[in-house]
Amino acid sequence: MYVIDSDGFRPNVGIIVLGMPADGRARVLWAKRIGQQAWQFPQGGIKRGETPEQACFRELQEELGLLPEHVEVLGVTSDWLRYRLPKHLVRRGRRPVCIGQKQRWFVLRLLAQEADVRLDAGERPEFDAWCWVDYWQPAREVVFFKREVYRQALEELAGIAGAPDAPPPGEFAD
Repeated sequence: MYVIDSDGFRPNVGIIVLGMPADGRARVLWAKRIGQQAWQFPQGGIKRGETPEQACFRELQEELGLLPEHVEVLGVTSDWLRYRLPKHLVRRGRRPVCIGQKQRWFVLRLLAQEADVRLDAGERPEFDAWCWVDYWQPAREVVFFKREVYRQALEELAGIAGAPDAPPPGEFAD
């Protein structure tokens, strides 16, 4: 069903849902993985024969219960952004071996009401909580091996999202 490319990367979409509270500051939807303390953006694999945009809308409905009419697509990254899985997460017993993901990132503006976000819309819910956070917060808080991809996606899409073009000084200093 899902494809692994010849380099071992699984094609995937990342979804940044943008909300604009009354204070006008760009906020993004941040979701907590079910039964864990891990937070991330909605994301998911691209199925064989599916375009990245089709996968984006399918994942949006499965993970957040939102339909295409609930959002406005503002932009997408110009190219694939890749991350590698840590060695202990690579499942060597499967063929082909998946060493990471390559993602196209979409930034969407929420047009619906917050009450339309339903984490139980899919067959197997992936999230059990969500909240709005400052635009750059996810790049600091996501699991370590996804941080660089999150930073790249947020930087590339910042202008489209109406966010500051760069994170605060020293934001990603090691």
